[in-house]
Amino acid sequence: RGGGRIFNITAVSGKTPGASSLPTSVSRAAGIALTKAMSKDLAKDGILVNAICIGLVKSGQISRAAQRRFADLPLEEAYEKMGANVPLGRVGEAREVAALITFLSSPLGGFVSGSAINVDGAMGNAY
Repeated sequence: RGGGRIFNITAVSGKTPGASSLPTSVSRAAGIALTKAMSKDLAKDGILVNAICIGLVKSGQISRAAQRRFADLPLEEAYEKMGANVPLGRVGEAREVAALITFLSSPLGGFVSGSAINVDGAMGNAY
């Protein structure tokens, strides 16, 4: 027995901070560093540790931001406006984050540890 998976959910701003992003981006970067350190310490126990760095993904937080920023628009139209700034042209879905976690939890993800993987529609590459 033994082994397992740990996923630290953070944001792509931990890798590519934007302007006026203190202290948020610093705490996100700390989450990535924690992931990397944990992956080394827990490897002997067969525990794999990865960070999932999300960008604009539909969630309560993003919904509230969309409604504040585009108060005159229905939520889906606000998402479309926000998605225009994402290189893939849309806001992500929670199921896309879940799909990555499902893969990493499977035997196919058995050699992936200490990684900080972006699920951000190429936003991290846009800066």
